[in-house]
Amino acid sequence: MIREVITYPNKLLRTKSEDVMEFNEELHTLLDDMYETMVDQSGVGLAAIQVSIPLNILIISIPDENDVQNKEELIEAINPVITHKDGEQVFTEGCLSVPGFHEDVKRAQHIIVEYFNRNGEKQTMECEDFLAVAWQHEMEHLEGHLFIENLSFLKRKKFEKEWKRRLKDKKK
Repeated sequence: MIREVITYPNKLLRTKSEDVMEFNEELHTLLDDMYETMVDQSGVGLAAIQVSIPLNILIISIPDENDVQNKEELIEAINPVITHKDGEQVFTEGCLSVPGFHEDVKRAQHIIVEYFNRNGEKQTMECEDFLAVAWQHEMEHLEGHLFIENLSFLKRKKFEKEWKRRLKDKKK
């Protein structure tokens, strides 16, 4: 089932998500719904909070060289924790909760993440480049943050002005 993706400035996006305690059918349904929603919205990642569920759950699906997202490659992460990060990279990011806006964000180049899969089995993943960016972006959502908070003061002010104008135009 495709769920509604909430957008900025919805206050729920500022909510710190809580750990998942039960790995059950309800969790599996949520993960499946999140995947359908992410693909429907042409995203590469989605945190549960973006579909109004304040739980430490995220999914990532990096398209292959033909721009296809294979479900077999889907990363489903429950209660993820970054245990190591180093290096630095700048990547142009967008967000399903801030549609139509893209900006350069500085992130760690290389990270190691520990998390649980849908069956409660502990996993470790080491990644870099775009996959590391996706992990860090989605994990910020779990802390109640958006990528726009990483912008410089001037870029943030410019964003706020453009966003308010866009919301105003939408109401007309």
